Amino acid sequence: MNIVTKFALATDESVDILLELIKELATEKFSSILDKASVQLYIEKYYDRKYFISEINSMSNQWLVVYVDDKAVGYAKVTSRGKVPQALKERRSIRIGDFSILRKFSQDEIRESLFQKCFSISKHVDGIWINEYLGNPMIEFFENKGFLREAGPWEFDEIALPSVCLIYMNDSKQERTAYGRGGNL
Repeated sequence: MNIVTKFALATDESVDILLELIKELATEKFSSILDKASVQLYIEKYYDRKYFISEINSMSNQWLVVYVDDKAVGYAKVTSRGKVPQALKERRSIRIGDFSILRKFSQDEIRESLFQKCFSISKHVDGIWINEYLGNPMIEFFENKGFLREAGPWEFDEIALPSVCLIYMNDSKQERTAYGRGGNL
């Protein structure tokens, strides 16, 4: 199995690949917790081709795609946008806006490849956060990487679902220990 994670550029081919993958992943992720109409509305609103091209071209976003044997099986969006958690208010931070891999490709090596690419472009900041809906199996993966839950009620950004905010601090060991348990990156 050949696993490669690449940056996605705003070419017609990349946009087509990402849109198809995102629609499949959104359906896979949300169809068990939302009605079909809500899932479709979410896809139409946030993954309309014209809107999506503006998102992929935005200087605030970096899109990554993980491939297995040349097939796109997951993606991540690293962004400077979103509701910044209180613990990161006065710090340079970045958000993993989405991190999704098709269920049939959920092997550790694939998740690790996508995560390491996200982490490599986030080393220049003090902290990284991700907001995921409760019940998302990726929460445990991020907690195992040293991300800690931010206190308080959270809501998933684009869909009104209860969520959890996870934070990773890139600070020195002393500050990291003061914040919480050590990470394993």
